[in-house]
Amino acid sequence: MSLKDRTLPEVRRGKLKKLLSEHKGLRIMEAHNGLSALVASEVSIERQSGKTVEFDGLWLSSLTDSASKGHPDTEVIGVDSRLMTIQEVLTVTNKPVIVDGDTGGEALHFEYLCSKLEALGVSAVIIEDKQYPKRNSLEPGATQLLESASVFATKLKRGREVLLSEDFMIIARLESLIANQGIEDAISRAGEYLEAGVDGIMIHSKEKTPDEILSFLKLYESLCNELGYRRPVVCVPTTYNSMTDEQLFNEGANIVIHANHQLRAAHRAMEQACKTILQSDRSLEADAMCSTVRTIFKAVGFLDAKDKDARYDKSAMHAILAAAGRPPESFMEAFGDIPVSELIVAGKSVLQRQAEALNQAGVSNLVAVTGYGRDRISYQEAQFVHNTNFRAGNSLHSVFCAETYMGSGFLFVYGDILFHERLVSDLISVREDITLVIDRSLDAQVKRWTKPNVDLVAAKADSGARSLSVGPIPVSQIGSRISPGEVTHEFTGLAMFSERGAEILRTVYHDTRRRYAAKPFHEAENFQSADINDLLQEIIDRGYPVYGIEVNRGWIEIRDMEDYEAAQEMLKHGKPSTAEIRSIQAEKVPS
Repeated sequence: MSLKDRTLPEVRRGKLKKLLSEHKGLRIMEAHNGLSALVASEVSIERQSGKTVEFDGLWLSSLTDSASKGHPDTEVIGVDSRLMTIQEVLTVTNKPVIVDGDTGGEALHFEYLCSKLEALGVSAVIIEDKQYPKRNSLEPGATQLLESASVFATKLKRGREVLLSEDFMIIARLESLIANQGIEDAISRAGEYLEAGVDGIMIHSKEKTPDEILSFLKLYESLCNELGYRRPVVCVPTTYNSMTDEQLFNEGANIVIHANHQLRAAHRAMEQACKTILQSDRSLEADAMCSTVRTIFKAVGFLDAKDKDARYDKSAMHAILAAAGRPPESFMEAFGDIPVSELIVAGKSVLQRQAEALNQAGVSNLVAVTGYGRDRISYQEAQFVHNTNFRAGNSLHSVFCAETYMGSGFLFVYGDILFHERLVSDLISVREDITLVIDRSLDAQVKRWTKPNVDLVAAKADSGARSLSVGPIPVSQIGSRISPGEVTHEFTGLAMFSERGAEILRTVYHDTRRRYAAKPFHEAENFQSADINDLLQEIIDRGYPVYGIEVNRGWIEIRDMEDYEAAQEMLKHGKPSTAEIRSIQAEKVPS
């Protein structure tokens, strides 16, 4: 089931009355189980006028409930079974629900039915004035015996007396036209039931034309004028369906129920699918008439559950490490011709330390995008993707070499940073779709923000990080050319994209790649030279929210020798000399 449309019984119960007070007419669709309730609740269309139309509520028909369980509509399905179906529907929708109560049974039984439905949050029950056990009204030749109007009115009164709220509605269904007793009998019964305190009247017909319904509606208006008050009228145009809902509303109907169409449509589709499979001796030909499995997964909340699992259990999430770039000249002079990921910091390579921090945070799937010096990498406990065009591109295009690993969400990591595992844990616990780790420490402001090509951020600044991380806070700008007066943070090179965030990233990337192939793109001369910050700014400019969690310690970027020495101090595992580092690196270089 889907959890997104849950509501409390006391919130749902009064929705039908509220909608009736606000709308000219309500459209109600039949549901017979949780899936059909989800479909009826979610479907909507936009008409040529631009107006969006959806169903206002659901109808739990005794016919479709019985038929879905393989039984005839003769009140053979017990109350407990009906209540289970009702609960199944209530669990997956926040729309008001109207229940078909058949005849209501004996008066005492009806009292208990009303009390149970009211407690569940049902908005209304409709019972018909036929003798128990009823026969379905649309079956030709079935004997339809009406209950005495006074006996039925007493049942309605007793149902009202047990209610604890003013929200629950009891609606009387007139079967006079079904039993061939005529419109006069229907109007007479309507008057008696209204005086008994009923909350509405449903008029039923099995004729192919709406003539007798329209005649009843005119006489009903006269009756209400005589009584001095009016209660809503419900119509069920199953047989006289040439008339539109809007036309019925204009004639005086307040509620139109489409009473059995989902079940009938499902039965026909199921039968056709079964025949097609038998005829073809395989299911391939039936695929075209079926919803995809993923569509069903989405409808019943499986994809939401998977996304939630991914947010709380990151063992399946990939971390994509952009490590394809050429190292700075100062490193090559000091350490030789090696990629930054192989730089030894306190006895371990940068890549190994990154992998360990990710593993400690529960992220075990590391994908390293390599480029420069890929044959020098000694750490092998990762998946490797090679960026063959690393000299021409930047971090953005490196990460998209691993696009196949983005599907269910991923972590983005710069290849030249070291970080505490707590930063990763805090980052993956955030529920936003795109989240960056951003630094606001005084040390960063003094030592780094004035350097060239620093990843600066403008965000709604917190009063100061009191723990390792604070947030999320909205990010409005990211890049190296932000006005000094607007800069609030530095992007650390750690980011998380949920499944939806990854979809946004990929969509915007491929769209801008086509549009900006040879044009300036934010701070880049063209799209080929763009980095991840340029795409993030494009995402922000398109109106997608990007957030940051604020830190003031727990990470370091190794861009020059000063950063390298600071990393040694941060790890506090000793400080090998440059000569010792060269020796370690030489041992790791394949012969």
